[in-house]
Amino acid sequence: MQILLIDVGTGTQDIYLFRSGVALENGFKLVMPSPTMMIRGQIQDATEDQSPLLLTGVMMGGGPCQWAAEDHLKAGLPLFATPEAARTFNDDLEWVSKEMGVEVISQDEAKSLPDPTITIEMKDFDYDAIRQAFEIFDLKLAPAAVAVAVFDHGAAPPDVSDRQFRFDYLEARIREQNRLSAFAYHAHQIPDIMTRMQAVANSAHNIDSPLIVMDTAPAAIIGATLDPYVVSKDRTIVANVGNFHTLAFRLGPGGIEGVFEHHTGLIETESLDSLLIALAEGSLTHEDVFGDHGHGALIFDPNPLMLNEGPYGVAVTGPRRLMMRESKLRPYFAVPFGDMMIAGCFGLLVAVADLVPEFEDPIRAALTGTSANITPWDAE
Repeated sequence: MQILLIDVGTGTQDIYLFRSGVALENGFKLVMPSPTMMIRGQIQDATEDQSPLLLTGVMMGGGPCQWAAEDHLKAGLPLFATPEAARTFNDDLEWVSKEMGVEVISQDEAKSLPDPTITIEMKDFDYDAIRQAFEIFDLKLAPAAVAVAVFDHGAAPPDVSDRQFRFDYLEARIREQNRLSAFAYHAHQIPDIMTRMQAVANSAHNIDSPLIVMDTAPAAIIGATLDPYVVSKDRTIVANVGNFHTLAFRLGPGGIEGVFEHHTGLIETESLDSLLIALAEGSLTHEDVFGDHGHGALIFDPNPLMLNEGPYGVAVTGPRRLMMRESKLRPYFAVPFGDMMIAGCFGLLVAVADLVPEFEDPIRAALTGTSANITPWDAE
């Protein structure tokens, strides 16, 4: 049995193929440029060629591709976008039009644009490209399930802060289901407000197996908790230091005890240490983070976690984890199954086990090492 797992970040998309009966360390994996980085390069090529540009497809991750689009417009070159593609830059299409200068047009209008307009399709999940990549190595994909992780701010109403909207969503999910896999959904159960997740589901029309879509940071946190050292802790803090966002959970026997989310670019080692210490103590407030232009914080269990009992009271993962190299907290750099870059994929695998009961036994067997009793070439 195969399960295809894709963790879509800002810098990379991390791809892992789970095969039942095979040790996880022997899984096939790819760490490749993220979709937004790929689109960035395509837009830059159009800018260099001085070509008009049309963006089609669906909403996807912004950042690098948005910066390239802004540079294209600053160069005085036309940039058209269909409504769904334009929402990559902002859910408010009027803002995209007036503030960015993108000409938002209908699908019918897009068909009548003159040559040599270059068309770029926007999407976070490209199953055909992944399938072709594996086929180059004579591996046929036939996944029994597919799981994809993306970061989703959610579609905040015009009069609501997107930072507050995102954190309200995190709080609501934790209060509803106090477990990290609560941030994963079957494709048909994704909340309407989670528009980027919805776009991933809309891009999966060419697969006929169950699709699970999840938030990236909780997926990475789950993956980090699979590290043997982290597993040995009854209570701990796990932080995912991402390229754009840093999210930390305080975890205990009862589940999530506290959480905060901030923008990575606005914090440094010392300030992150202070946030993690306050999270451990239970003194961190929402205003401490939101007032510093982050998303927010919440303490669910006031019982403090003592970080001074020895090293490694905090576990860290994420592409910018080296920010914590000089931390006074002496954090543990989690390496689940020997590969930090695939932590989010391992978290997705746990989510699949939780949401698709028929796959739970082979997944749990792999996670505990009880199924790795055949050689890789014997597996389906």
